[in-house]
Amino acid sequence: MASKATSIKLFSISTPQMRAFHLTWMAFFVCFFAWFACAPLMPVIKGEFGLTPAQIANINIAAVAVTIIVRLIIGPLCDHFGPRKAYTGLLLLGAIPVIGVAFAQTYESFLFFRLAIGAAGASFVITQYHTSVMFAPKVVGTANAAAAGWGNAGGGAAQALMPLLMAAMIMLGVNEGFGWRAALIVPGVLMIIMAGVYYRFTQDCPQGNFTELRAAGITIDGGKKGGWESFKLAGANYRVWLLFITYGACFGVEIFIHNIAATYYVDHFKLTLAQAGMAAGSFGLLALFARALGGWVSDKFAAAGNLNNRVTLLFVLMLGEGAGLLMFAHAGNATLAICAMLFFGLFTHMACGATYAVVPFVDKRALGGVAGIIGAGGNVGAVAAGFLMKGTGDVQQTLSILGVLVGISALCALAARFSAAAVEESAIATKLAA
Repeated sequence: MASKATSIKLFSISTPQMRAFHLTWMAFFVCFFAWFACAPLMPVIKGEFGLTPAQIANINIAAVAVTIIVRLIIGPLCDHFGPRKAYTGLLLLGAIPVIGVAFAQTYESFLFFRLAIGAAGASFVITQYHTSVMFAPKVVGTANAAAAGWGNAGGGAAQALMPLLMAAMIMLGVNEGFGWRAALIVPGVLMIIMAGVYYRFTQDCPQGNFTELRAAGITIDGGKKGGWESFKLAGANYRVWLLFITYGACFGVEIFIHNIAATYYVDHFKLTLAQAGMAAGSFGLLALFARALGGWVSDKFAAAGNLNNRVTLLFVLMLGEGAGLLMFAHAGNATLAICAMLFFGLFTHMACGATYAVVPFVDKRALGGVAGIIGAGGNVGAVAAGFLMKGTGDVQQTLSILGVLVGISALCALAARFSAAAVEESAIATKLAA
């Protein structure tokens, strides 16, 4: 019977594990691209709809709010239906509001579609679930972080490419108002194509698909019953809620920056739309290597010591993120701001990778529930940051406060340390899988 992969063979798609690895990050890339496709076009959309600062804040909050609910639901659904069906369904349903936002005619309709698009952000949980069930303990941190990081880069690609895509539409002869709408249809079409590819070429776990395995009476790693049972098991574990907070402080900050960066560079440093898109895009594109680096370092630290080295690393990375945020908040010009953004972005992405290098070890009986609740924490953090900015009315003040809060939340990583029994169990599992 097939087992979890003990190595990552990047240039191979001959095994179910590597097909899942590559297609999960590709699907997540498409979802993340669609999720943040509106953000770099907001300076144009703001002008067309005559949006106030309060309305823009509402749109940014809406973009990440619904993801909290969908992430909580999608993890247990993975346990029940399997990641293959869960991802296919999310891609198909998510494409509807992504295409629909191009037809918005009022602030209210735009806000509704922007809210619904947030469901695409739940794709992250499926990505982490699928790689967690496909890869063995000694490489699962790297696999999780690399797949999530390359997928997260879709946010950076959207920041850089959507203004160029809109410009291309305008060069074809359409006006600016039609150009941004036509550009936003593209990610929706990509989601539909990706849904077909994912369903056709992946399977739920190394042994096959959950439906057939359960019918044959085979026990599945990562949620024996699935659904509500998985959620209850995860919710009763205090480490889940500590990591919920840390993930809110790293991924929450990441998606907050995705939503406000382009507009911040245009308004505060007077960059053009294309320049602001490139500057904001550089933050997201860090995910191409930084998140994977966080997972890889976590695996290496654990191999050199024990499971608790993973949470110690997360603590250090979050302190670096908090310091970098304070530097970004007080940067005096665009060049310094971009340098500071790349500095704290490196720590932010690595902390995200390091968090999900811990997730597979929290409770193997409820992997979907654990991944879903912690993933939802990221969006809770982003929503909280959105309300904080709405309350202060000032981006720089918001960033300064966030820097301090991130530093404090780093303590939650230390509080999530594992017991001696869990450390020993992890060491035995790693040896057996070697």
